[in-house]
Amino acid sequence: MKKVNSTRTPIYRDSGFWLNDIPTMKKAFADEDRHPVDPDFYIYSRYRNPTVVETEEELARIEGSRWALLTQSGLAAIDIALSISHNAASSAKWLFFSEIYGGTNSFIDKVLVARRGFDIVRFYPVNNSYSLTEFEKLMEQHKPAVVFLEAISNPMLIVADVPEIVKISKKFGALVIIDNTFATPYILKPLDFGADIVVHSATKYLAGHGNLSAGVICGNNSDLLKQAIEYRKLVGHMISPDDAYRLLDYLKSFHLRIAQHFSNAKLVAEFLDNYSIVERVLYPSLSKHPTAGIANKIFTNGFGGIVTFDIKGDSFAHKQQRCNALIHSLSPNIRLVPTLGDADTILMPVEPVWGDKFPFPGMVRLSVGIEPSEKIITILREALDTINF
Repeated sequence: MKKVNSTRTPIYRDSGFWLNDIPTMKKAFADEDRHPVDPDFYIYSRYRNPTVVETEEELARIEGSRWALLTQSGLAAIDIALSISHNAASSAKWLFFSEIYGGTNSFIDKVLVARRGFDIVRFYPVNNSYSLTEFEKLMEQHKPAVVFLEAISNPMLIVADVPEIVKISKKFGALVIIDNTFATPYILKPLDFGADIVVHSATKYLAGHGNLSAGVICGNNSDLLKQAIEYRKLVGHMISPDDAYRLLDYLKSFHLRIAQHFSNAKLVAEFLDNYSIVERVLYPSLSKHPTAGIANKIFTNGFGGIVTFDIKGDSFAHKQQRCNALIHSLSPNIRLVPTLGDADTILMPVEPVWGDKFPFPGMVRLSVGIEPSEKIITILREALDTINF
């Protein structure tokens, strides 16, 4: 067959790869004991796949990491990161910041605690910010082996002082895992500050089109890489080559897309912050946000693509009515979709998802897309004007 002069990576859909003869097969399986990222001979796509590996190399370039491993979802990446951090001989506690993705919190409660018997400590914010003093006290008290946090919390957008948190964690010998989905490597690279592992739900901004599920785990430590490759292989957390191929295409526009997302979000936040029917706006660039100072200190190129805002009202029921009316008014143009990071602007009400944790019936989490900012603002203004009852 002729070699095709294509500029694109082929999609290798092989489940198993041709090894030609017994010596080749022996070498391939002997090499597998070293868990190479890009082996001389591929064996089986659950182990490694050439299309997936090329996409991982591009993700490592974007993250600024020595390695990156793809999974079929963000939670699969979190499972790998946490599972390879486990030493069966250790009874040390693990510390999780409370303001993390709901699916991660469910994983902690229903898998780590209920099934694996882990002793978990949670660190809570006060007035929508994290006290480094209190964090250090908690570290001193419990001396956890692992610290897990998100750089920007969901949905209150609390910015963690990543450099200081990593420094304190390392003082007590903890391994640090950071979910960087909201910030992305465009504005923050936690590995540069000494974090051990970074995870993303690549479903969100890395893929960016709302039509692909993926996760990625990144790091610099070669021993953690080998453990992650082995664990992914044994539990089957491998992304399909077709999805890896599509993700590689999406990554070509990553920096352009993210710049637009984050620029639009800042403009939308400023618009909402000056609108009479809006009670509060949460966005890290706004000076009234409790962690604005931290955001300005640690972020480059922007402050994220999520804006959370709360509708005014005379009572709980009135706020709820206005929120329902707003979502209905926006629905032809900005739809309620339970995800974020899509190219289109989408939203999700906070109270129905988080309930009593955030008892704000008028609060909406807006994932700002890459449409022209004036279009997004016009749609919001017209919808907000219709609910002034």
